[in-house]
Amino acid sequence: MTTIRRNWVCLVAATMALLLWLPAQAAPLPQASHAESYALIFGTVWGPGNKPVYGVRVKLRRADQKKARWEAVSDHRGEFAFRVPARPADYLLVPDVKTSRDKPLPVTSIHVEGDERVDVSVRLAE
Repeated sequence: MTTIRRNWVCLVAATMALLLWLPAQAAPLPQASHAESYALIFGTVWGPGNKPVYGVRVKLRRADQKKARWEAVSDHRGEFAFRVPARPADYLLVPDVKTSRDKPLPVTSIHVEGDERVDVSVRLAE
């Protein structure tokens, strides 16, 4: 065997031994704690003709607060989602769109109990 080939074989063998040794020495991944739990508010914005609407800004706030804390924009399927703390609370969901009649859009009230998913639909005026 030539010296170059012998060195290459030794290098490959050392690399493979290192790759087999490293996973055994790696620290275990931390488990998700219950402090990181959340509730998911998932919704869809519907427009005229029961078609999903893209690009609608939706604001979410707690019922006891005046300013919106979360904002999202509906995707191409009209869907949006918010992660909120997993504890009992009431929220108000408001779509941020202007209507031609200058009528205020209805506010959707949402109640969350804990670590759960709540589905809502927002229907824009026709």
